[in-house]
Order: sequence, then C-alpha cells, then structure tokens
Amino acid sequence: MSKKIKTIGVLTSGGDAPGMNAAIRAVVRKAIGNGVNVKGIKRGYQGLLAEEIVDMEAHSVSDIIQRGGTLLGTARCKEFTTEEGQKKGADICRKHGIDGVVVIGGDGSYRGAQALSKQGINTIGIPGTIDLDIACTDYTIGFDTAVNTAMEAIDKVRDTSSSHERCSIIEVMGRNAGYIALWCGIANGAEDILLPEKYDFNEQQIINNIITNRKKGKTHHLIINAEGIGHSTSMARRIEAATGIETRATILGYMQRGGSPTCKDRYYASIMGAYAADILCEGKTNRVVGVKNGEFVDFDIDEALAMQKDISEYEYQVSSVLSGKTV
Repeated sequence: MSKKIKTIGVLTSGGDAPGMNAAIRAVVRKAIGNGVNVKGIKRGYQGLLAEEIVDMEAHSVSDIIQRGGTLLGTARCKEFTTEEGQKKGADICRKHGIDGVVVIGGDGSYRGAQALSKQGINTIGIPGTIDLDIACTDYTIGFDTAVNTAMEAIDKVRDTSSSHERCSIIEVMGRNAGYIALWCGIANGAEDILLPEKYDFNEQQIINNIITNRKKGKTHHLIINAEGIGHSTSMARRIEAATGIETRATILGYMQRGGSPTCKDRYYASIMGAYAADILCEGKTNRVVGVKNGEFVDFDIDEALAMQKDISEYEYQVSSVLSGKTV
C-alpha cells in the first residue's frame, strides 16, 4: 500500500441529498477513531480550489445526523473539470497535509475524485444522490428520503384531484433516471408512469387511457412524469384540450432534496461513511463504496463509471399491470 495516511479531507459535491450529514459524521468519527486527522472541505471542489478547509473534531459533527442538506455545503465547479483545476486541487491538498479525500456525491463527483487520484491524492467516493442512478451500487444515499417525500406529496395532490375529478400530472426529480418516478408510480397507484428509459412519447396513448378510464367510471387520472421527460405544464394543456377533462401539472422540485433523512438513509450513510474512512486509512485509492446484494463493498472508480444501469423490465411491466393496463 501507499504511505501511511495521517490526514484525510471530506467533501460533498453536486446536488445535495438527505443523509449526506450522516455520511460526513461517520467519516469524521471513524477516521478519528483510527487515529487519523480530518479536515472538512467546504462547498465541494469549488471550496477546495478556494482553500475553504477547516479542522474537524468528533464534536464538529454532533447533532447533524438528523439534518437534511450538508453541513459542508456543496457546489458545482466548472474549473475542476479542467486539468489545470485538478492539478491545483491536488497541490492544495498537499499544502494542507491532506493525504486522501472522501468525496460524497454522484457520478460527476466521482469523476472529480478519479482526477484527484490521478494527481496522486488517495480518493474514495460515497454514492450520495437522490437519483439512484449510479450503476455500481444498489443504493444511493438520499433516495429513500426523496421518494418518501414525493410519495407523501403525491398522495395529497391525488386527494384534491379526486375531489375535482381532474387529471393530474406530477413531475418528480431524478435527472435522466426514472427510479423516483417508477417507485412513486407504483406506490401512489398512478394510471400512467413516464420514464426517460421507457417513454416512447406517444401522448395519444395517454389521452386514450384517460378517456377509457373515464368511460369506466374512474373520476381522476394520475400521471407521474420523470424530470428527464419534463414539459409537464405544456403536456397538461394538450391533454385538457384533447380530452375536455381539467388537467393540472404539479412540479415537486427541490422539496425532494430536503428534509430530515429517513432511518434507511441515516443507516446506509453511516455504514458507507465508516467503510470509506476505513479503506482510505488503509491506503486504498480510486475506489467507490457501494451496496451489492446486501453487502457493503468497494469498486475501482474507473470500472464503476463504465458500468451501465437500467430500469428493471420486470418492475416496469408490473407497474403497467397494476395501473390497470395490459402489457
């Protein structure tokens, strides 16, 4: 292995996700328990380049496990996508005595970690994203909280949709991945679920479903639309014009990223954070932590970024059957 690790840094990057604070807390306390110093890097790679680096002690992460967002802050950093920015970041790590960095974020954050590793700084990634779109892991920190937040909001919209006999289009987050939409579609009993991975943009079929269900006596129609498809407001106008049924669009937006993390997110974040601290203290680098078949594991970042992930065909078929459509 490489030289003994004396000081590690921890940062959160990209979009925030509930549970990031639990991961930070675990990294800090496990590393300190291993006899390693910890520095917090504020505002992600942007903060690294600006040298927004602070010493962290066990008490620095007290009373944060239940809080949403990220204690360290986060930002997107265009400069860090350049070789000059990456070299500068590595030089700053060395200047502050940082031997390794734990990066909590999504695939874009992993690419930054990969770049730091190539510049000689040991790096470990932790999957923190509500989108569940990282192929090497079955679970990403923040997904459970986000999908429960969305589910509860959709239940409320559905109540008023039923009262007014409306069609409701509810747009959920997920970037170009449809996992939040699929889970909410099934959990909320949606009549139509539009996923970037599966949607054929046949809007007429949706209109036909609405008309058919209305003829059967169904008084409302719920459509879950993924962020990767979008355009919910214009879609609502077209559907109302075609069906004569009042149609409203609701975009849930950033509320899905906030709020106190669920037990599952706190637990997974804590174990992943501790695991990341341990393997970094062992001298490992260019690795990402993940969950596979119920086990906590780690992968080479290069291999992880090359993996592909898609919606389960079986789960998608089940969603169609449960919505009342034939497959």
